[in-house]
Amino acid sequence: MSAVWDLKRQLQIATNSHDLERVLDCYSVDAVYVAPAGIAEGHEQIAWHYEQYFKGFPDFHATAWLELADCDNPAITEWTYTGTHTGPFLLPDGDEIEGTGRRITVRATCAAHVENGKIVTHREYFDQLELYSQLGFGLARLNSTIV
Repeated sequence: MSAVWDLKRQLQIATNSHDLERVLDCYSVDAVYVAPAGIAEGHEQIAWHYEQYFKGFPDFHATAWLELADCDNPAITEWTYTGTHTGPFLLPDGDEIEGTGRRITVRATCAAHVENGKIVTHREYFDQLELYSQLGFGLARLNSTIV
């Protein structure tokens, strides 16, 4: 097992335990995190991104089901994200929705590029419509708030 995959698994453990300090320890101080909701640069913005999921889904859990073993750097993983929406969660239009009590199961993939033992770029991909539909919002709800 390579140091890159060791780091990626450390990030998964830190994420699943909602340990923000350990999450940030996996990233370089000037890392860039790209996700459907936008781009986060540096520890402060990356922390904010993770906090949104930890607050909105206090039982948020990432399960890796495919690791592209032939690719060492970037480390590419396919995931299933699960959780129960019980806390506030920020929508793309800037509105915050209170907990709906709904369970989510979202398929995702990510690529993490590592240099000097830290993640320098992390690109996360998932279908936002899959997430928002499970929260009870369809295209009509989202379209009515995005002007």
